[in-house]
Amino acid sequence: MGKHLSRKIPGQRSQLALYMSLPILSWAFYDFANTIFSSNINTVFFPFYMDEVLGTDEVRQQVASTFISYANAIASFFLVVFSPLFGVWIDNTGYKKRFIVWFASISILFTFMMGIFASLNLNTNISGVPLSLFLVVISFVIAKFFFNSSLVFYDSMMGDLGTKEEMPLISGFGVAVGYLGTIFGLLVYLMVSDGNFHRAFIPTAIMYLLFSLPLFFFIKDRPIPKENRKSIKFIDGYKEIVNTFKEMKKYKAIFTFMIAYFFLNDAIATTIAMMAVYATAIVGFSSGQFIILYLVSTISTVIGSLAFGYITKAIGSKRAVSIVSLLMIVALIFAVFATAQWMFWIAGSMFGISLGSMWVTSRTLIIELSPEEKRGQFFGLFAFSGKVSSIIGPAIYGTVTLLLKDYGTLASRVALGSLIILTIIGLLVHLQVKPETQNRL
Repeated sequence: MGKHLSRKIPGQRSQLALYMSLPILSWAFYDFANTIFSSNINTVFFPFYMDEVLGTDEVRQQVASTFISYANAIASFFLVVFSPLFGVWIDNTGYKKRFIVWFASISILFTFMMGIFASLNLNTNISGVPLSLFLVVISFVIAKFFFNSSLVFYDSMMGDLGTKEEMPLISGFGVAVGYLGTIFGLLVYLMVSDGNFHRAFIPTAIMYLLFSLPLFFFIKDRPIPKENRKSIKFIDGYKEIVNTFKEMKKYKAIFTFMIAYFFLNDAIATTIAMMAVYATAIVGFSSGQFIILYLVSTISTVIGSLAFGYITKAIGSKRAVSIVSLLMIVALIFAVFATAQWMFWIAGSMFGISLGSMWVTSRTLIIELSPEEKRGQFFGLFAFSGKVSSIIGPAIYGTVTLLLKDYGTLASRVALGSLIILTIIGLLVHLQVKPETQNRL
């Protein structure tokens, strides 16, 4: 292993030198930091808190699911509105770290405020819902929006850290460090046990800040000289997306896959947001059991990512995406009809595998389908498509649980079942992708 890491290609840094360079290490630590937020707040403890406060019976459990779904959809909506402008800011100013510092700091502040508001004993209720809970939900929406916004600048920063040949190594290093953040962040469960889940919010904010500091202090921006900058209009980012979309329509295969990915990502984004409350409220997991399930699912994600790298190389990325989609469908079926915990263990592990694998296979297929000179444009549009789909899936889930709340746990099962339909639609559209006919229309 040591020999492999120290092997050096002429003109390039060794892998060890690459990973240990201060800018790359500082950049990767931000992946560690923001993954703690994503895991602790978005996936685990915010849903637990909502279910703890609202879910006093089966009907109110569905109301809790609706709150969680809509909060995620609203945060994603604002990201869709503003992310095109972020792209223009990056291209026109060159500032990345500056925006990360501001956006991450706001996200950290409102994560901290989630803990403060949740601790307040306010007697005021709005439609039977405690005012403190409304304040926590609003803080969550703001924290998640600025968390996601910081990632737009964080991802674009990677290109400044090394050569084109080093990008896959740098990207993989960031992802690996991020997974470690998932595991480390869950240590706050020791402070929470099986109740008072709001006590996880402030420690999460502190860890989010602590591991963001290396990027804040040790990475420097490369601003574009002021004389070379243009005046920025809000609409400019949208004009760029429209132009890219028009360009993409000339390429049938990649246009078809973009539609397929929209539906597949819908199911992924919604499952990530809702799996905690579904496992505990519907399947009967304790919070401790879910933490273990989540760790197993994370390990499955790592294994799936590695395995499908080889599978994709062996059978091609289109077939690999089809297999991953089928895995997702089977996982969701197990989850929808789970009457015993062992069924959800299978579902969680399979979904973990498909989550990592979809990321690997879809990126590879996009690279195969897009002309090299337009790859950046098409990746930008795929990212935008993913953000839009992150609104639709949670909104559908939340609407189903709201409309069917009087049916108790059946509402959540039907809501999760809607994701099976989305995945099947995505798979059927994906099967129409014909890489060999990737010619202009």
